[in-house]
Order: sequence, then C-alpha cells, then structure tokens
Amino acid sequence: QVQLVESGGGLVQAGASLRLSCAASGRTGSSAAMGWFRQAPGQERDFVASISWTGGTTYYADSVKGRFTISRDNAKNTVYLQMNSLKPEDTAAYYCAIGDNSVVVRTPKRVDYWGKGTQVTVSS
Repeated sequence: QVQLVESGGGLVQAGASLRLSCAASGRTGSSAAMGWFRQAPGQERDFVASISWTGGTTYYADSVKGRFTISRDNAKNTVYLQMNSLKPEDTAAYYCAIGDNSVVVRTPKRVDYWGKGTQVTVSS
C-alpha cells in the first residue's frame, strides 16, 4: 500500500507563487509516473501536470503551461509543483497521484493512488 501526503497549499493573492509537495511512502518500489490534479467545488477532477519516472517527460494542462512546473526527487519519493503567477481560477483542491505506468498520468482512470489533497485559494 502507498500513502501520498500533499503539503504547501494556502491562501494567496493573485500573482503570487506557491510550491506544493507530495511525499510518497509505503510500497513505492514501482517506477511510476506521478502527477497533479485539481478539483474545484462542483466540478470534475482535472489534470494539471504529469512527470515520468525518470523526470525526462512532462505534460501540462494548457491552462497552466508557462506558469506551473512539475519536478520530482526519486531519492526522497517526492514530487513538487511550483506554481507561479497564480490566478483566482487556479483555486481548487490539489491532489497528488501515482499513475499506472512509468511515462504519464493524465486522466483519473490511469491513477493507482491518490493523496487526500491540499487546498489552494487565490484571491483577486
């Protein structure tokens, strides 16, 4: 069993930056892609960013390209999401995910494990 714990969320003003972290523990021996999703109240859980096991391949939602950066440190079993130039529409609960393959996780259907989420609120 794998546990994912997100941290780094908070309340910020538009234009500010936040860095989310997700630490994995438990049976993390598989070489899996990891990603971030987000969900606003009353909406579906949407893809934000994904990174391959090696870190060499990344994907981003169009809405965050150029503002967010995903990275990982496999020695620490941790994935990060650097969020710059935050906008009110970025407000959501952000969830860390481990995918079912080593390259990409871009849909909830390809997620093996979820974290419990961390709230990001951006005021205008």
